[in-house]
Amino acid sequence: MRFLGFCMLMLFFGFGWTQTLVINELDANDPGTDDEEFIEIKSLTPNFSTDGYILVFFNGNTTSQGNNLSYLAIDLNGMTTDSNGLLVLGNLNVSPFPQVLLTNGLFQNGADGVAIYQTSIDNFPDRTVATSAPEFNLTDALVYDTGSNSAVDTDLLTALGETTQYFEGSDTTKSIQRKTDGTYESNPPTPRAENDGSGIIFNAIEISTSALEYNEGESFSITFTANQNVTSDVSFNISLSNGTFTTGDFSGSTSVTIPNGQNTVSTFITLLDDPNDEGDEEIEIQFLNLVEPIIASNNFVKIRVIDNDFTMTAWGTPLNPTYDQVISTQPAGYYSSLNGKAGQDLRDAVQAIIADPNVVRTHSYADVFNILKIADQNPLNSNQVWLVYTEEGRSKLDQQNSGISTGKWNREHTFPRSRGDFDDWDDFDDFATGINTFITTNADSTRHANSDAHALRAADASENSRRSNRHYSNNFVTTSGIGEYNGPADVNPANGIGVSFRGDVARGVLFLELRYNGLQIVNGFPTSSGSTFDGQLGDLATILQWHEDDVPDDYEMNRNNIVYDWQRNRNPLVDLPDLVDYIWGDKVGMVFNGALSTNDNELDRFSFYPNPTHKQLTFEGVTSSTIIEVLSIEGRKIETLKPDSSNSVDVDLTSGLYLLKFSDGSQIETKRLVIK
Repeated sequence: MRFLGFCMLMLFFGFGWTQTLVINELDANDPGTDDEEFIEIKSLTPNFSTDGYILVFFNGNTTSQGNNLSYLAIDLNGMTTDSNGLLVLGNLNVSPFPQVLLTNGLFQNGADGVAIYQTSIDNFPDRTVATSAPEFNLTDALVYDTGSNSAVDTDLLTALGETTQYFEGSDTTKSIQRKTDGTYESNPPTPRAENDGSGIIFNAIEISTSALEYNEGESFSITFTANQNVTSDVSFNISLSNGTFTTGDFSGSTSVTIPNGQNTVSTFITLLDDPNDEGDEEIEIQFLNLVEPIIASNNFVKIRVIDNDFTMTAWGTPLNPTYDQVISTQPAGYYSSLNGKAGQDLRDAVQAIIADPNVVRTHSYADVFNILKIADQNPLNSNQVWLVYTEEGRSKLDQQNSGISTGKWNREHTFPRSRGDFDDWDDFDDFATGINTFITTNADSTRHANSDAHALRAADASENSRRSNRHYSNNFVTTSGIGEYNGPADVNPANGIGVSFRGDVARGVLFLELRYNGLQIVNGFPTSSGSTFDGQLGDLATILQWHEDDVPDDYEMNRNNIVYDWQRNRNPLVDLPDLVDYIWGDKVGMVFNGALSTNDNELDRFSFYPNPTHKQLTFEGVTSSTIIEVLSIEGRKIETLKPDSSNSVDVDLTSGLYLLKFSDGSQIETKRLVIK
């Protein structure tokens, strides 16, 4: 036996495997979803602790962003290889399930490299030059490519002490696999199995349900199916907990046993229907204690639980708007400094309010997701966000966190980042820190427009990509995305699709011009100048028309109030929409005196209907002593209304937005009126 063991050891040395850990298999190219990529490490002995080792990935690109610099490092501390000496780190859809779960899309396509070092991860921060220097204890390395026309990266090969660059294969269902002689070849992937078919054959169990979505109060079965019949009873536990979904949200057994000689078992789960609005939740079905040779085929399977206790607001969606249900939360005198100003002085006065460095805050780009979940909440369902452009609700849970965009929502920059030349700060924007953590900002902090929620909207992720960085225009846009952007491909003004978002978008991008120096809404469709876009977005004429066609409603006022809570600034074009005419329209140069206070005396005593209206209004709460005045949106008196004995009156006003001022003794109340 001693002689046999010695011979086996010499056999390993004969094949050049003197390392403790080697790269056994790599699948770096899974186009599209990038959710089945993995790397497999092999140890000389089974059940080997990888403490003290790290994995480092290098970008072999010859550009300044690549140039053989590291882009990802993974600390292997706390991990252990399995009974075959294998450790798989991979994506959620790798099967059998990897011992270590990685985020989708981490691996770059070649020509690139990956290496194992026996050193501290602190020695390899991002953009560290590839090296085989002795002090870093390089254990193994692989230089690979995923494109048939990739040039051989001789510099990366030299840096990692390798001589051959391996091609994964033109068939994207292939992986690069180590052979017994230490070289590699392309074959169908074999995660958690020896590449040559030897070793222990694991029996993998798959989790399945009949549906991926259930309502509170419903019951369903979870089925567990093994690849082969088990040779003795196999008992294991599962967990369903995930976030706010806990053991108090369901009944049913989480301990199951597959009987000897069989390969399947089910457990029955009932979702408890409580009276609380916790929002839609996701169950995460997870194996807790499988013992080799029984392993997981899949894991962390998510099931949506729809909460039927969602709430609705008193105001409508942008498709079915209401007015005067939501009152501006602007402080007393917030806009008083605008009165008496004209031209550039008016612009400067607006910017002094909304970019005041002593008051205004900016939050991280990650925080924007949380802001939008409140500011863009669907008025018809508190568990959803309302999507700009496509004008529909979508579960807040369907936030896009990976390259998969179908059915997801994301943060849409109505003023595209590339055109404004603003982007993330890695040390700030990657983390959501909440409403009480912020940094100060000013009018010259253009990059803060990246996370300015006044111009960021919840949007369908695919539609967000289709819009890209195109200008806004009324011109028809084909489904291929040619031309500028006027809304979804199925834009249809007759049913409101592609229309109700327009005023909101217009006021958002116009706000950015006022808020930040260096951003401008211009006529036409400017192209880039060299490598930048000069902070310009078009088309001003279109955007001004959109502002006129779609006046601020309750939905927009509510989001203005919420963003104000976070950023400590408001969009004045929502509170005082007539400002647009004084800054860009036919009243440029005229003195503005329309900064009316909307609080103090607002008692909500008086009401009227319908609103919007074509002609007739009926009032409630008024008496013979009540004076009802019609004001322009900037506060100029147009006429006094005199209701008849039934408190109704005919109005003869052109379409647009007005104010109704009710005065009754010492009580004054101002409400918005929309004339169709």
